Amino acid sequence: MEKYICLHGHFYQPPRENPWLEDVELQDSAYPYHDWNDRITAECYEPNTVSRILSGDGWIRKIVNNYSKISFNFGPTLLSWLEKKRPEVYQAIIEADRQSRQNFSGHGSALAQAYNHMIMPLACRRDKYTQVIWGLKDFEYRFGRKPEGMWLPETAVDLETLDIMAEQGIRFTVLAPYQARRVRSLGAGQWYDPGPGGIDTTMPYQVRIPASGRIINVFFYNGEISRAVAFEKLLTNGERFARRLTGAFNENSGAPQLVHIATDGETYGHHHRHGDMALAFALHYIECNNLARLTNYGEYLEKHPPTHEVEIVENSAWSCAHGVERWRNNCGCNSGMHPGWGQAWRAPLRNSLNWLRNSLAPRYQETARQFFRDPWEARNGYINVILRRSPESIKQFLEEHATRRLNPEETIRALKLLEQQRHAMLMFTSCGWFFDEISGIETVQVIKYAARVIQLARELFNSDPEPDFLEMMAKAKSNIPDHRDGAHIYEKFVQPAMVDLLKVGAHYAICSLFESYDDYSGIYCYNVHRENYQNRLAGSARLCAGHARVTSEITQKSVHISYGVINLGNHDVNCGVRPFQNEEAYNRMLQDLTGAFERGDFTGVIRLLDQHFEGATYSLKQLFRDKQRVVLDIILETTLDEVTAEYRKIFDRHASLMHFLKDMDTPQPRALSAAAELMVNTSLRQAFAADMLDIDYIKALLGEAQMSNIPLDGAGLGYVLEQSLEEIGEHFHQQSDLSQIAYLDAVIDMVRSLPFEVNLWKVQNIYYGLLQTVCQERKKKAAQGDGEAKAWVDRFNALGDKLRIRRGK
Repeated sequence: MEKYICLHGHFYQPPRENPWLEDVELQDSAYPYHDWNDRITAECYEPNTVSRILSGDGWIRKIVNNYSKISFNFGPTLLSWLEKKRPEVYQAIIEADRQSRQNFSGHGSALAQAYNHMIMPLACRRDKYTQVIWGLKDFEYRFGRKPEGMWLPETAVDLETLDIMAEQGIRFTVLAPYQARRVRSLGAGQWYDPGPGGIDTTMPYQVRIPASGRIINVFFYNGEISRAVAFEKLLTNGERFARRLTGAFNENSGAPQLVHIATDGETYGHHHRHGDMALAFALHYIECNNLARLTNYGEYLEKHPPTHEVEIVENSAWSCAHGVERWRNNCGCNSGMHPGWGQAWRAPLRNSLNWLRNSLAPRYQETARQFFRDPWEARNGYINVILRRSPESIKQFLEEHATRRLNPEETIRALKLLEQQRHAMLMFTSCGWFFDEISGIETVQVIKYAARVIQLARELFNSDPEPDFLEMMAKAKSNIPDHRDGAHIYEKFVQPAMVDLLKVGAHYAICSLFESYDDYSGIYCYNVHRENYQNRLAGSARLCAGHARVTSEITQKSVHISYGVINLGNHDVNCGVRPFQNEEAYNRMLQDLTGAFERGDFTGVIRLLDQHFEGATYSLKQLFRDKQRVVLDIILETTLDEVTAEYRKIFDRHASLMHFLKDMDTPQPRALSAAAELMVNTSLRQAFAADMLDIDYIKALLGEAQMSNIPLDGAGLGYVLEQSLEEIGEHFHQQSDLSQIAYLDAVIDMVRSLPFEVNLWKVQNIYYGLLQTVCQERKKKAAQGDGEAKAWVDRFNALGDKLRIRRGK
């Protein structure tokens, strides 16, 4: 019997980008990371590119890229984020697919995915086509080849979707075992129900689509082992994981068998800490002991084509026992974290979004015909612009789809139409319905996409669908009384987040008080060309005024603005922005503002701002979140320095008393313990962030923390130190001389002594890479009698011991 094993990971995150900025803003709930994409990358996506295989004593034997040995898919929106924010992780994923082709007879392990995780059976036919085509084009752009398989979001399936996939050249997909309705042998067999035990998951099946006669293949994953991985702590032991996989073969069968599982990829590291290592060890154990051959779906399908045909259960999914009701009804499926909460809001939310899409689709088609030969083919082709945001890609796209050469205004209008359609699909991202509450961040995110659709409808069609939309959203009742319903949530969380070019201008104007800009600047997906700028100082007060052109990189829409902004040296910022009128009006405004400012009439400046800008004024509240935090830190810096200095005096003056109180086992007064906690944590954070770590000073601070029983912010301090360690490791990689080894050696000793965990894995990765390259060259020189090389090898080996990396076989 031929035994094969394939593990599939579905790697995906809900889109988190602000729809108006095309970037993920700061998320405090992900502390100490910037946002949840950042955090989950650190916990899962990156570790799986450099996963450890440990020896029995816990030392590192090997570092491997798990993706090269498994089947996987990444959501296109997640890959887009990785490409921009974590390019080294992105490249490791792309490289893993290339390696997998070498491992698996030319078949790459990466699968495509329907573009933005829309529940396909609930989508209209046009959206299904675009989702499949965008998923394919995105895959080809990234992996440099055509995909063989495609992952369906939540494995939600219907025959129409399979037909479209087959039409577009997809050979197979992966479903849950209970999504098979009945089976028969290919040719003339009788249909039979697979029964309570479920379908035989060890072989592929063929699905024939009655409407077209097309054929697509389906693999049904092993449900029991997949559940054990996700929910039964199977990843606590890699060898046990391997034996569970190999134990699933039917030893009485002589036919080739494929044991395969499918889980969320985040299981391997985010949901289960060090799950990537259990995965790496299980694969290593299976290969080293010849228990089975690792494969992927494309290779197995080539070697062992289907012998049976299957009919699927239409409108079914892997995460809902009621078909696809989780994404449109109060079916009872939920996270289990909020007993007593209901999800009756799901139906009115979907009805509202369906109405918005359906009411605007004819308007899109009618208007887009003015610019495109085929409006819907143009939408399908728009993915090429999304993937390569540039004037050149827009030009090429218009040459392929436009009816004629469009002038600048027509181009802006055409791009707005396509952006409206993009967001009209993004608002159906499945995560908006998956969880328990309509005010959750995933659901608010899809409502934000709807708001962007509405905003563009106002600009394109001179009509406002918002009132009717909110009337329907009011039927979606929140479980939290303060949030009331979907309409209130829209007004409370979505409307304040909406951005237009004037708000971008206000952001630019306010930031100009606190940082210097060049004549050309970028703010998220906007460009700002500064045409005039005036600056005045009076003590801690500052006035800035100017005019500039703000342009969207997405739609190319542009507005010429004038602005004035004053800061009196604290958090009180007043800013006025309006469309630029003419030089005379601008100079009059400038003269009035600067005159009042130079007279010290700051109240008059604020009054003039309101007068010249007709009430179109802004404050720090309107800054985009990341820059808002930066500006507040700048404003708070002097205050915090003063507070810290006072706390330091308190601590220095009373440290001996605190030691005495501890020795007497007497509780510390809160005033003293608070001063000590602030001082020591602030000092450690600064010391860890320094270009060169002062190890003696750090040890003294740690000793003080221990002596005075001071609680340390382990998460925050560890994060800062890990960033410094990465920089030290990169410097070591570039200049791995004896002095660098000695410095890194001392740093590792210090890290090992810390009372909180600090991940050394990035330094270990760099060391492991040098072990395969530079170390081998030095060893050869040392063997030839080079004393300096021998000294280097000895110190390098000693460092490896501290990093617990096994050398040799």
